[in-house]
Amino acid sequence: MKFGNFDDGAREYVISTPRTPYPWINYLGNEKFFSLISNTAGGYAFYTDARLRRITRYRYNDVPLDTNGRYFYIKDGDVIWNPGWQPCKTELDSYECRHGFGYTKLNSSKNNLRAEVLYMVPNGVNCEVELVTLKNEGKADKKISLVSYVEWCLYNAQDDCTNFQRNFSTGEVEIEGSVIYHKTEYRERRNHFSFYSVNVPVDGFDSDRESFLGLYNGYDKPQTVVEGKSRNSVADGWSPVASHRINVELKPGEEKSFVFILGYVENPVEKKWSSEKASDKLLRTNTAGGIINKEKAYEIQKRFDSKEKVLAEYETLRKYWDMTLSNFTLKTGDEKLDRMALWNQYQCVVTYNFARSASYFESGIGRGIGFRDTSQDMLGAVHQLPKERIRERLFDVASTQFEDGSAYHQFQPLTKRGNADIGSNFNDDPLWLVLGVGGYIRETGDVDFLNQQVPFDNNEKNTATLFEHLKRSYRYITNHKGPHGLPLIGRADWNDCLNLNCFSTNPNDSFQTCTNKEGKNAESVMIAQMFVYVTPDYAAMCRIQGDEEEAKFAEEAARQMEEQICKTGWDGEWYIRAYDDAGNKIGSKECENGKIYIETQGFGTMAKIGKDKGYPEKSLDSVKKYLDSQYGIVILSPAYQDYHVELGEVSSYPPGYKENGGIFCHNNPWVIIGEIVNNRADDAFAHYKKIAPAYVEEFSEVHRTEPYVYSQMVAGKEARRFGEAKNSWLTGTAAWNMLALSQYISGVRPSYDGLTVEPRLPSHVKTAVITRKFRGVEYVINVKNINNTGSVKITADGADVEGTLVKVKPGVSKVSLDVTVG
Repeated sequence: MKFGNFDDGAREYVISTPRTPYPWINYLGNEKFFSLISNTAGGYAFYTDARLRRITRYRYNDVPLDTNGRYFYIKDGDVIWNPGWQPCKTELDSYECRHGFGYTKLNSSKNNLRAEVLYMVPNGVNCEVELVTLKNEGKADKKISLVSYVEWCLYNAQDDCTNFQRNFSTGEVEIEGSVIYHKTEYRERRNHFSFYSVNVPVDGFDSDRESFLGLYNGYDKPQTVVEGKSRNSVADGWSPVASHRINVELKPGEEKSFVFILGYVENPVEKKWSSEKASDKLLRTNTAGGIINKEKAYEIQKRFDSKEKVLAEYETLRKYWDMTLSNFTLKTGDEKLDRMALWNQYQCVVTYNFARSASYFESGIGRGIGFRDTSQDMLGAVHQLPKERIRERLFDVASTQFEDGSAYHQFQPLTKRGNADIGSNFNDDPLWLVLGVGGYIRETGDVDFLNQQVPFDNNEKNTATLFEHLKRSYRYITNHKGPHGLPLIGRADWNDCLNLNCFSTNPNDSFQTCTNKEGKNAESVMIAQMFVYVTPDYAAMCRIQGDEEEAKFAEEAARQMEEQICKTGWDGEWYIRAYDDAGNKIGSKECENGKIYIETQGFGTMAKIGKDKGYPEKSLDSVKKYLDSQYGIVILSPAYQDYHVELGEVSSYPPGYKENGGIFCHNNPWVIIGEIVNNRADDAFAHYKKIAPAYVEEFSEVHRTEPYVYSQMVAGKEARRFGEAKNSWLTGTAAWNMLALSQYISGVRPSYDGLTVEPRLPSHVKTAVITRKFRGVEYVINVKNINNTGSVKITADGADVEGTLVKVKPGVSKVSLDVTVG
């Protein structure tokens, strides 16, 4: 069943009930200030780093689910309700949530009172703006109270939820007029503070959680809201919050609007404190200390001090997303396919911003930015975002690399330093940098980036060109081979749960970090295939740099690697997954469980390993025979029934879940691309629509997560909860499905010399219009799809094009392409 619908004209997903199968969320913010918000106003905000600059608290996996957010309580007589339904859960007369690009709107009513709330994070401003509009739709006057609520996090999210003996004594606030400032540790080590403001005088406030809620109350029955009177509490340690009370009178048909701002400010050390003396109107925790310099906060508050200013900024935000999402558009007549071209791109930008660090499934405390993750995420965002932002992130990624070509697996976005807790030795990481930089240069033509000096391990005294970093990455693979001539896997490759050097029966060990083998035996067929797959990119960049010798070395190394895969990585009907520490095959017909894995079928067919022997086609047939299911392609089959110490975490999950036979949506598009490049377009689309959110909307009660974005995992065919999704939003699934749709199904691929146009649309799409902005040129591509496995003929502005590469012409801003397939 459906719990809402796409509003294609407004570019919004409309949720029609607060009782969705799981919280359906949106992401606000696109630069430094970010917020997560659910369809019932749950979630949290942070600045740049979800661990080190968390602004508001959120309670993961709490009961009830989705606890804490930015709440508005409305008391109308004896009835208390929320525009987002939670946390009071009062039955509403009407409810609607609209998730748009960079904003969320709630529209609810109760007893002839309508409440509309717009949540957004404007570009270029470190704040979340909340516009609340109340309208009396009845025939009698109304006297109501509106009470806001957020709870401050003490910035370091990990310390905030562990170091209670300290944290319960550190909370500090300043209250000035209608603004509550959170200044915990500002007196000591911090030069930043947060605030929550409203643009009208208040009739009361609270900044202490216990005073607001009452000692034994939950969020559903705050004592001050129930009693209709704020405590005007000034937080002194314990748990600081921010709550405003506004008493509102509305005549029939009258409406009033209020602007709330959740903001973040950093001050330089020399301007940390105000020179003004404290007035009687200033309330603060520590009256002996200094007063915050609030100049920047005042600027933000003034910028959004009226409804008109907020709506103007809202229109600016909408135009920004209209522009961002206009770089690739698809019109096929299949409304679900066309929706995915839009929503998938939005998810790509969000995922690029966050990597895997902050979601409703990842707390934002541990992972930070992944080396491998962000190199992939960039591929789905590079055509949308300014190249400076992409270039900066790739610089940060390369800066965590070591001199031997390996790298930290993760780094913190605020400090840019590698995470020592997880460390290195994930041996696929180096190749992702090659793929990421190649994708960036193919899109932008920014070959000068290869000459930029980039540090090793963030040591500015030890730098090399980015091209040298790529060379170290590539050579790391050739320098680390095992007994079968295949790349050593290290702790793991893309599948972090396939831990072939981490043998443990100790429940206190981490599967991934308890490395207790030398790592000189276990090999990855997938890394070998990746090596072949990225070589054309690497060789092209070598030639851009004038290094023909290295280009030839790479092409010969890839040829030898392919030969070795065909010799030791082919199992008769599919590609083997790996070799373990004892030299045994993984992902082979010789195995009792885990006979076939998806990863090597995906990369093997994308790289066309053994094409002359028919291996890709046999592999893809095996995927359909052994791995495919109603809800997508499972990661392996059959699932492991017992724990295998030599395999690690992959065998620790119950059958059908996560890496043990779950549907990992991230690698489904590898098979989709493999189907396309091996000329099986309809097979590709059959796989595509099984996991594409717009196509699974009809069975949301099974799927559970949002029907407008991809999830990382869906429970597999051996699971009791087959078809149920987990880990939505932040997943490499977003970028890879964007590539599958835009570059292979639609067939519009950036190349070093221009744009390759080779559509392989599904048979039911007879005509399509694709627009693609590429290096300052807008290409309008009219496709006639006669036979989607046939030859491709192109005319550019009426002139025949030889082959499928359309070269960029200097001085041209728009090109019309007519493409006939078949």
